Amino acid sequence: MAAVAAVPVAATELGVFATEVAGCTKCRLAQGRTQVVFGVGDPSADLMFVGEAPGYHEDQQGKPFVGQAGKLLDNLLAGIGLQRDQVYVANVLKCRPPGNRDPQPDEIEACESHLFRQISLIEPKVVATLGNFATKLLSGKPTGITRVHGAEQETRLGGRRVLLYPLYHPAAALYTPAMLKVLEEDFSRLPTLLGRAVEEPKPMLGTLVPEPAVQLGLF
Repeated sequence: MAAVAAVPVAATELGVFATEVAGCTKCRLAQGRTQVVFGVGDPSADLMFVGEAPGYHEDQQGKPFVGQAGKLLDNLLAGIGLQRDQVYVANVLKCRPPGNRDPQPDEIEACESHLFRQISLIEPKVVATLGNFATKLLSGKPTGITRVHGAEQETRLGGRRVLLYPLYHPAAALYTPAMLKVLEEDFSRLPTLLGRAVEEPKPMLGTLVPEPAVQLGLF
């Protein structure tokens, strides 16, 4: 009899949490949604992308980034040797705002705990924010994406140290073709960032014997 592969704890906990969030009514967006768009990808991914909010196609399919911006995201990932199922993709808001309008402050406040819980369960090394709303929320700073894109910063998310890496939203390149080159250049740094992502300090093993104090001179 073939052995049944064990389901990773992160995947199990994330699945349970997704079921809980599916019934969320914490803000007005619950009234007009087709379904909650929780997130997709590897529940133990080292790289997590955070966008803004679901659009029409995402609301219909229940998955983030499935429209034209999603196709561009897939192409950008392919350019650095990754596929969608090797990363995790989510949004700040889990429900579609009417007419794809910008998220409102009270909607972000109502939904942000879902995102922070996702990050704590997935434990990514690098969190790439796509656009202004995700960047400002997760950095805790008002600086816009134009000034900070492509510049990583160390921060704490979900109780862990991570590298936050702001990127333009792929939709920007759909409206401004010249932006595609900027996105490709910023994406090209992701493999390097993943290779040097910050690690939590490991506890010291055993008991250290203190060395004799040495008097240091001032000069």
